[in-house]
Amino acid sequence: MDLDATVCYRAVRSRDRRFDGVFYTAVHSTGIYCRPSCPARTPRPENVSFHPTAAAAHAAGFRACRRCLPDATPGSPRWDLAADLAGRAMRLVADGVVEREGVEGLARRLGYSSRHLNRLLHAELGAGPLALARAHRAQTARVLIDTTDLDFATVAFAAGFASVRQFNDTIREVYAATPTQLRRGRRRPTAPGTIDLRLGVREPFDAPALFGFLVRHRVPGVETGDAGRFVRSVRLPHGVGTMALEPSDPGHVRVGLRLSDLRDTAAAVERARRLIDADADPVAVTEHLSRDRALRPLLRRHPGLRIPGHVDGFEGLVRTVLGQQVSVASGNAAAARLTRELGSRLAPSDPEGGGEPDAASDEVTHVFPDPAQLAAADPTTWALPSRRATTLHRLATEVAEGRLELDRGVDRAAVRAQLLALPGVGPWTADVVAMRVWGDPDVWLSTDLVTHRASAQLGLAPEAAAGWSPWRSYAQIQVWQLVLGSPHRNRKESS
Repeated sequence: MDLDATVCYRAVRSRDRRFDGVFYTAVHSTGIYCRPSCPARTPRPENVSFHPTAAAAHAAGFRACRRCLPDATPGSPRWDLAADLAGRAMRLVADGVVEREGVEGLARRLGYSSRHLNRLLHAELGAGPLALARAHRAQTARVLIDTTDLDFATVAFAAGFASVRQFNDTIREVYAATPTQLRRGRRRPTAPGTIDLRLGVREPFDAPALFGFLVRHRVPGVETGDAGRFVRSVRLPHGVGTMALEPSDPGHVRVGLRLSDLRDTAAAVERARRLIDADADPVAVTEHLSRDRALRPLLRRHPGLRIPGHVDGFEGLVRTVLGQQVSVASGNAAAARLTRELGSRLAPSDPEGGGEPDAASDEVTHVFPDPAQLAAADPTTWALPSRRATTLHRLATEVAEGRLELDRGVDRAAVRAQLLALPGVGPWTADVVAMRVWGDPDVWLSTDLVTHRASAQLGLAPEAAAGWSPWRSYAQIQVWQLVLGSPHRNRKESS
């Protein structure tokens, strides 16, 4: 990844927060690395170098600044924009694949040998998969140190370290402090069993519109919330849990996690980030889309509008299929019925748990069914049209048997083609999955009913969307917001 030193230094000198997470500034005179907006005195240009990842700065011998906390920045929007190897690898590393499956597992998912993958990532990111995963483990450990009362041995293994000694050595090297010294600076205590953290997001950030969209599409029993808070259950690699999100001070969203297995901390944080599109670059999006006069009023009305994501690829696919050609309320109700019949109940002791899910429920009681649960069920018993039930059963079987993968590290074009080859999945469904499940920033739903209505209202020519690339997904969200408006309105539309 080539970084223009002149552009990077200009961002550092102006303390431009838009570049936080896009690159890291290493200061040779102090031996630390910072985010571009660090409030410390700007170093001289001859004393700095720039790195595309925190792992690259670690590998070069620098430690994290304890003032600006560069590991707490939004991630680089490059990783969502790029469908190349580096982008796919970074998304999988952030989800904890190296901790769960090792470098060989990461390489297998990406279709490379581990040796070739290591060589390519070093060339592109300045660090190999082990170094990237190590940096990510350090960040997860920092969250647990700051926000829980767990003993350090538990923190070490929950963050993915192989031993307490490895944990201690890494924390000292990355933060120039012991775990005990880091914990002394904790901001506030949290309830037992809760992990409380803040996610950095780039401003502007239209939280009410984003939370409104999530609430309008909530599945009773799985999700609940309002314009200021959103709570949902989540299935994770080692267990289940709940996450509660609410806007915090400017540039942050507070997240409260309750997990059945603390090894899922990193994966849960990554899923929360993808749900709110935390790593987007709204300024770059607005600058590009504002070239079209028809979009300018929308961008002024909703600056920083995000793409609402999904916490699970399979759940996102199923809910998209259920939403084909029906109202939002009907699709949500169908998903709630499937969850009630086939999903798993949360433990009664869970603070969000309650009774059976129904349309009036304000409680999170169940976890959405996984592929194996749907694949093992009889689709003729589902309260769905037979063709749709058959489609869902086929998709669940494909995923459960490993022939179809839906995580954010997939080759988007290849898996889209794979989806289109399955009966009952058309371009609209595949493209919604690409936008909301994989975080593809460049999707335009030309066949969507709401899109047609908005295009007529705005006077958009059919060919206008071609000029919005690579940010067409953000234009799509803007036109949906124009027509759908309030989160409490129900329309018989595909979105």
